[in-house]
Amino acid sequence: MSNGKDATENSSQMTLKESLDECMEALDLFLNNHFNESLERLRPRANESMYHALIYATVLEMQAMMTFQHDDISNAGNTMKSAQEVCQRFRRKNQSLSLKSAGDSLTEEQLHAEVCYAECQLQRAALTFLQDDNMVSFIKGGIKVRNSYLIYKELHSYIQSHDSVKGPSHIHLEGGILFGIGAFNLTLSLFPARILKILEFAGFSGDKEYGLSQLHDGATVMNLRSMLCGLLLLCYYTFLTFILGTGEGDVADAEQLLKPFRLRYPRGAIFLFFAGRTEEIKGNIDEAVKLFEDGCKAQHAWKQFHHMCYWELMWCFTYKRVWKMAYFYADLLSQESRWSKAMYVYMKAACLSMLPVDEARPFGENEIELFRQVPSFKQKIAGKSPPTEKFAIRKARRYKAQCPARLPVPVLEMMYMWNGFTMIRKRPELTEGMMQTLVEAERTLLESPENEYSVDDRCVIHLLMGLCLKNQGKAQAAEDCFNKVYASEKKIRFDHYLVPNSLLELSLLYIDQGRRDEAVRVLRKAKNNYKDYSMESRTHFRVHAALAKLKADQEEITHL
Repeated sequence: MSNGKDATENSSQMTLKESLDECMEALDLFLNNHFNESLERLRPRANESMYHALIYATVLEMQAMMTFQHDDISNAGNTMKSAQEVCQRFRRKNQSLSLKSAGDSLTEEQLHAEVCYAECQLQRAALTFLQDDNMVSFIKGGIKVRNSYLIYKELHSYIQSHDSVKGPSHIHLEGGILFGIGAFNLTLSLFPARILKILEFAGFSGDKEYGLSQLHDGATVMNLRSMLCGLLLLCYYTFLTFILGTGEGDVADAEQLLKPFRLRYPRGAIFLFFAGRTEEIKGNIDEAVKLFEDGCKAQHAWKQFHHMCYWELMWCFTYKRVWKMAYFYADLLSQESRWSKAMYVYMKAACLSMLPVDEARPFGENEIELFRQVPSFKQKIAGKSPPTEKFAIRKARRYKAQCPARLPVPVLEMMYMWNGFTMIRKRPELTEGMMQTLVEAERTLLESPENEYSVDDRCVIHLLMGLCLKNQGKAQAAEDCFNKVYASEKKIRFDHYLVPNSLLELSLLYIDQGRRDEAVRVLRKAKNNYKDYSMESRTHFRVHAALAKLKADQEEITHL
C-alpha cells in the first residue's frame, strides 16, 4: 500500500473521529439544557460533515416534535433533507452493489455514511407521519421507512460477517446500527397488521423483545447514539405502552435506564421529565409534580419543554381531583402551546365543569362558553389535527344548544383516552376518589330528565366505573359494568367508541384472570365489528397490544 493512500485514509479517519467527538460534545450541551449553544456548535459544519449535519437536524427534529408547529416541522424536514444530501456525498459510488458484494473495498467513512443516510431517511419518515395523517403522506413515509430499513438490515449483516474489520470509530457505527434495527423492530411490533400492509411491510412484524435488547445495547455503551436509544426506550416504557398499549410500562427498566443519565445530567430537563413520568406511573403523584416543576425551573431557553411538563402536571392534578390546579395548567397550555388549542380549551372547560355549580370560577370563566369555543380552534389543513382534538370537538358540540345537556364527567372520559386509570391503580385512595365522582355523576343523571344523550352518558359512566372496580380488584362488578355498555350497543347514539373500548377492557380483565379463549373471542369482536368511531386507530393499537400480550400465535395476529 502506498504511503499516499495511507495518509489520506488516516486524515479521513481523523476527520471522522474529530467530527464524532465534536458532535458528542454538542449532544452533551443539549442534554445539559444548553440548547442554543449545542446548535451553534453544530451549525458551522452542518454542510460539510455528515455527523454535524445529522445531529444538527436531529436536535431541530426533537424541537419540532415538542412544539408540533407546522413551521418547525417543515424546517426540521428541510434540514434533515439537506443532511441526507450531505451523507449521500460520502456514500460508496456504486449503489447497485449490495454491501456484501462491495466487500472489503468499503472505507470506514463509507460505512458511517450508510448508517447516517439511513438515519436521515428514518427521521424524515417520522416527520412525514407527524406532519399529516392522510394516506398519501403515510405511503410516502412508508417508502422512506422501507429504504431505510433495508440499509440497516444490510449494514447489520455486513458488520456481523466482517467482524474483524473494525475502524477506530466502530463503536459509533455499531451504535447507529443498534439504534436503527432496534427502532424498527420495536415500533413495527406496535403496529397492527393492517397498518403494516399499508406501509408495504406485509408479512413483516417487528420483534419487540429483540428491538428492546438492541436499543438497550445501544443505550448502555457510550456512543453518539446512546442518548437516542435511551430516549426512545424511555418514550416506549413511559408513554407508548400506555397510549398504544395495555398500560404496562416497565418502570423498573425505565428507572435503570435513567440512573446513569440522571447522575451525568442532574439538571437535564429531559431526564427530569422522564423521572417525573416514572414516578407518575408508580402512583407517586406528589413526587411526580415536584420533578415536573423542577423540569420547568431547570431551563428557560426552550418553552416547549415546559409545555410537556404542564401537560403532565394537568393530569397529576386531575388524578388528585384538584380541578382548579388542573384547570390552571390547561389554561397555561391554551395560552402558550400551539399543539392543540381546541384540546386545551376543552380541558379548561372540562375541569371547570367538575366544580360545584355554586363555586366561583377562576378568572370569571364559564365552562359553557369555553365548550362553545372549542370547535373554533380546530387546526387548519397545514397543522395535523390530533385524533384527541377531533374527539374534543365532537364532545363539545352538544353545548351549541341554548340549554345544553351537560357532559357528565368530561375530564375522566378524556383521562381514559390517555389511559390514566392505569396510572392510579397502585393508589387505592385515588381510585376511591374517582369512584365517588362517578357515583355522584350517575346520581345526577338519574335525577335529570331523559334526553337524547342519556344512554351515551350512562354508558360513559359504566365504562369508567368498570375501570375503577378493576383497579379495586372487584372483577365481577367490573365485568358487569363493561357488559352493560355492550348490552346498550343498539341504543348508543353518539359515542360509538364506547362499545369496542368496553370490549377491549373486558378482554384485558379476562387476560388478568387467565381466561385466554374468552379474551381472544372478545378482542376479535372489538377489532372486526366496529369502524368509523372516535380514536379508532388508538383502540386498534391497543387491541393489537392485548393480542401480543396473550402471545397469540402469529396466525391469530395476522388474521385479526
